[in-house]
Amino acid sequence: MTTRSLPFDELVRSSERRLLRLGLMLSGSVHSAEDLVQTVLTRAHCRWDQIGALEHPEAYLRRMVVNEYLGWRRLLKNREVPLAEPIEQPATEDISARQAQRDATWQLLSGLPRKQRAVLVLRYYEDLPDSEIAEVLGITPGTVRSNAARALATLRDRLPEEEA
Repeated sequence: MTTRSLPFDELVRSSERRLLRLGLMLSGSVHSAEDLVQTVLTRAHCRWDQIGALEHPEAYLRRMVVNEYLGWRRLLKNREVPLAEPIEQPATEDISARQAQRDATWQLLSGLPRKQRAVLVLRYYEDLPDSEIAEVLGITPGTVRSNAARALATLRDRLPEEEA
């Protein structure tokens, strides 16, 4: 089913949470993700006649979120990485170990260049194939693969030896 005939407000309702999760994975901050998505939706609303006529406007919005993230010039003043709150807290799992692992993951991801981080998020979080990632980022599939390889190599090099 395409969302071609959906009005702007219905498309926002159906895709807002997914866009916010994408923004969170890219920026590492709930507040930055909200700012990112709000900026994109404001721009999209102004151009909705064109965007709404596309076959897959939700894919276009996703691309807008990634491009907006890649274009941001401001950096966090501190090096703290905010963590998303878990939706459910399992009773049998060691929550402190889970939090520590999540914090370590955010620390590793935040050290990557923006484009490499975007490639990993689109590949492993959004589960997109290289061709779609290339389309979203405006690069070739080969560049997607090389960015992913460099990012993964960097993450492997930075992993503490006991976790590697």
